[in-house]
Amino acid sequence: MHLSEITHPNQLHGLSIRQLEEIARQIREKHLQTIATSGGHLGPGLGVVELTLGLYQTLDLDYDKVVWDVGHQAYPHKMLTGRYNRFHTLRQKDGIAGYLKRCENKFDHFGAGHASTSISSALGMAIARDRRGENFKVAAVIGDGALTGGMALEAINHAGHLPHTKLLVVLNDNEMSISPNVGAIPRYLNKVRLSEPMQFITDNLEEQFKNLPFVGESLSPDLQRLKEGMKRLAVPKVGAVFEELGFTYIGPVDGHNLEELISTFTNAHKLDGPVLVHVATTKGKGYAIAEADKVGYHAQSPFNLATGKALPAKKPKPPGYSKVFAHTLVTLAQNNPKIIGITAAMATGTGLNKLQEKLPDQYIDVGIAEQHAVTLAAGLACEGMRPVAAIYSTFLQRAYDQIIHDVCIQNLPVFFCLDRAGIVGADGPTHQGMYDIAYLRCIPNMVIMAPKDEAELQRMVVTGVNHTDGPIAMRYPRGSGYGVPLMEDGWEPLPIGKAELLRNGDDLLMVGYGTMVYTAMQTAEILSEHGIEATVINARFVKPLDTELIFPLAQKIGRVVTLEEGCLIGGFGSAVAEALMDNDILVPLKRFGVPDKLVDHAKPDESKADLGLTGSQIAEQIREAFFTRQPSAVS
Repeated sequence: MHLSEITHPNQLHGLSIRQLEEIARQIREKHLQTIATSGGHLGPGLGVVELTLGLYQTLDLDYDKVVWDVGHQAYPHKMLTGRYNRFHTLRQKDGIAGYLKRCENKFDHFGAGHASTSISSALGMAIARDRRGENFKVAAVIGDGALTGGMALEAINHAGHLPHTKLLVVLNDNEMSISPNVGAIPRYLNKVRLSEPMQFITDNLEEQFKNLPFVGESLSPDLQRLKEGMKRLAVPKVGAVFEELGFTYIGPVDGHNLEELISTFTNAHKLDGPVLVHVATTKGKGYAIAEADKVGYHAQSPFNLATGKALPAKKPKPPGYSKVFAHTLVTLAQNNPKIIGITAAMATGTGLNKLQEKLPDQYIDVGIAEQHAVTLAAGLACEGMRPVAAIYSTFLQRAYDQIIHDVCIQNLPVFFCLDRAGIVGADGPTHQGMYDIAYLRCIPNMVIMAPKDEAELQRMVVTGVNHTDGPIAMRYPRGSGYGVPLMEDGWEPLPIGKAELLRNGDDLLMVGYGTMVYTAMQTAEILSEHGIEATVINARFVKPLDTELIFPLAQKIGRVVTLEEGCLIGGFGSAVAEALMDNDILVPLKRFGVPDKLVDHAKPDESKADLGLTGSQIAEQIREAFFTRQPSAVS
């Protein structure tokens, strides 16, 4: 059977181990070809191929439910559930999503983009099943890195308190999230992997069996079962933590041995109550280059499959915002030992790996634990340190209570650096950084800023580090800057709440924020061709707003436009509208940003075009809104 013929995972039932191994080979081949061509997550999916096949051999997915934690480890699942023939469209506009989406496929039983959600949602399904008197199986597949997320531990604690609720938790243990895992839990799991009884069994027992007369190189089924039985004798010692929490613990199991996986899952389904199967896998399995560099090949831009090297860009790109941020922070930290960079398992993504390399004592990785990261920063600030919490906009949402309760109410000087703010592209709705302006600006004591380019980002990093009157946040986008000259010295902080006047015109006031400032300038040039002259302001700050600059111009010009790369509801445009209205400046105002809808996966430029946020589209909408009755200077 060829992988392309599989449209339902139940078609795996009855296949031999050899046939399943051939399917595994085809999955890896398709996975590698797709990511090499268009980019995407590589290592996670390669590591769970056999795990997926073994689990699905033991389930009836017309009835049973599987919840995957973080959808990028579920690429084999996508290929086995009718999406093989469209898999080449992965993460492209109108193509297959890079994460799980209930609306994409009936076998995506729960959407997954952020970590540590699988056990909670699967337990909810299991409780609902029992209350309805049904008997389908529920399995949650969670990566070991996701166990550092408090939500996963909360779910384990709850599930262990329900001894009559059948739930299978499959722990995919590859010792990695994106970077190597940190903390006590991964260290414990590593001890489990390397414990003496397990090492004896996995390294020596099979060899001892093979030396017996008439056994030879292969174990008989009876001896194989004896080996597995002896492995399980070690469980009370190495799985003690999970057993004490109320789970039946099985493992560690070789995550690339189909026969062992199928046998283990079959037995696990027969047990009552919550069961945890600990599966040891290799991230990047089957592609030697990815196995050797598990961090670098977690995700890749298009690359040469033979060499593993990224395909050269058509033209050189300016440095990315994350890189500029990291360079600036390291430079400041070298002269200020109070600066402490904090990441929640995203060292490479945020650029803080550079701080780790240069100044390891000024770097902290808390694992996938954004709530802890924020309150840890608050504690550091209490003692006079300068904590810099670099967290993606979409992930900072997970620590909202801590931002309010632990930082803002106490007015502590924590510097939040929100990477990947705005439209992020191929990762889709779970990762779009749409809401940070709205969810931060309503909190007392918070200062919020966004740079128009990478040079202004440098000055804002200085501003954030120097601001000691309370919390301050800076949002910046994914990807490359504009190529403007960067500053090497003489960095000065910006005055808090002061905007920048970029262009003068009498017909329209345009106030841009962050990434939309350059779009505002482009729009102004297009409008000028039509005889409409615009004043353009780089707001820099959404809170506090520079009302001293904005109010007189709004009153004088009488037409106001705001531009932002974030949600319109409660966003930057709302802040300007509220300020004008509250001060009885009642002028026509039009806001440009992301409307009340989810932005799906696509290239950022494609999404912006769909949303009407390109310079030419904005210019046309402005003309229609404000100037349709005026003759155009240019036909």
